[in-house]
Amino acid sequence: MRRQILTAFLLPALSLLALPAQAEGNRLKNQDIKEKIVGRTIYLAAPMGGEFPLNYRTNGQVDGDGQALGIGKLVKPSDSGRWWIAEDRLCQKFKTWYDGNSMCFVLSDAGPKKVKWVRDNGETGIARIGD
Repeated sequence: MRRQILTAFLLPALSLLALPAQAEGNRLKNQDIKEKIVGRTIYLAAPMGGEFPLNYRTNGQVDGDGQALGIGKLVKPSDSGRWWIAEDRLCQKFKTWYDGNSMCFVLSDAGPKKVKWVRDNGETGIARIGD
């Protein structure tokens, strides 16, 4: 039951950081990812409205908090883990979300303060870059 709830609410939100092959022309490289993402909060659009923040800290830690979206009654509302950059992809692994499995995203520029993302499983979306 918890896995179904996690999939329904968090999966679409947390997978918000990569992009399809047709956008290869503006695909972010390692240095671009560092400049645009590291040290900032990325806001993922939640399927039921609102935004889901992920904070990519400069020390390699990533924190996510869905309490404002009210998901705490259904699954663990916040989690932390680590992020890294590999082969021009932003990768992350949380302690409990996604059963602790790693995931990576191809990112591309989507305009001022936005990135398109494609997760390694093919899911796509757009995220807003905070300060």
